[in-house]
Amino acid sequence: MTREVAPLRYIDDVEMRLKRQDAWWDYDVIDHVPVMMSIPSGKNIGFPQKEHASYRERTFDTEYLLDCMKTSVENTTFLGDAIPHAYINMGPEVFSGFFGTEIEYGPDTSWSIPNLLDWADVDKIKFDTDNFFYKKMDQMMLDFIAGSEGLFYTGMTDIHPGGDAIAAFRDPAELNIDMIEYTDEVKKLLKYVTDCFINYYDHAATLLEEHKMPISAWCGITSTKRWYVPSNDFSCMVSPAMFDDVFLPELARECKSLEASVYHLDGPGAIKHLDSLLTIKELNAIQWVYTMDGIQRPSDWMHLYKKVQKAGKGLQISINISELDYFMEELSPQGIWLGVGGISTKDEADAVIKRLMTWK
Repeated sequence: MTREVAPLRYIDDVEMRLKRQDAWWDYDVIDHVPVMMSIPSGKNIGFPQKEHASYRERTFDTEYLLDCMKTSVENTTFLGDAIPHAYINMGPEVFSGFFGTEIEYGPDTSWSIPNLLDWADVDKIKFDTDNFFYKKMDQMMLDFIAGSEGLFYTGMTDIHPGGDAIAAFRDPAELNIDMIEYTDEVKKLLKYVTDCFINYYDHAATLLEEHKMPISAWCGITSTKRWYVPSNDFSCMVSPAMFDDVFLPELARECKSLEASVYHLDGPGAIKHLDSLLTIKELNAIQWVYTMDGIQRPSDWMHLYKKVQKAGKGLQISINISELDYFMEELSPQGIWLGVGGISTKDEADAVIKRLMTWK
């Protein structure tokens, strides 16, 4: 391990679980690929019930959210290399909120209110450490660390810089036009946004490391390395040539600023950019989100997984236990991070690990 981390109450082998995930970034396999599994603990503790005046109030209710997280961990047995972790979820556009974008909250998601209505006002888009969202994020992270009672680690929030941040400033429909009419302005703002991401990530990672937290985030990975999940969901709306010209350089700079990275490839509309993404030297892995409707299976995209492995990149894959043998037959274990669902007992999880020990 490269950094000291705090112990967890219910996981005696947390250091080995972290070592396997650390090794994954370098395409190394210690004894088996990192595998995340969980089952109910059987405690059946009821979740806290509380009335909130608004969804926004619920989003910022640290005590309530902390109680929910502790209950969730108590109700779960984390098997394989799974490690309980929490992130402060102010919505996928909270990073844009640091620049003054207002955010509206619904029952399950949130959305930003564009604040760059005219490119003549672009200089008003400034990252602000005095901003409500920025200060609230720091405070909630510290509160979660202090209140976790050794049950879980506190991690990074969902940060969307790059094209997604600018789409939040402008509105995606407006940004589509801007990509043609204001290309240079978009590129200049992208560079500034990337600078701000790099600085904010260092700030948040330092805060976590000072409290002996590993780095974790929404996608389930936990590692002592400074890693994150570059993404650009807006890119589904632009051509490969436009993506390469406008977005790829700053995505590469995001990756270069980190010790490790896994790109969030979001749906079929993003596949057209995969070849370009695979050219980023510092990008370690791909997380492929293959469907939103549950009809398709991970195995339907084996050709894509093989392409990524052939390019020398790793894969974050979530499958049902019924598909495990097929994936072991078709792919190399090097660079594979697995989430395995369909597990109902510890014996089944132990059997999965035994099978994974044979994957060569």
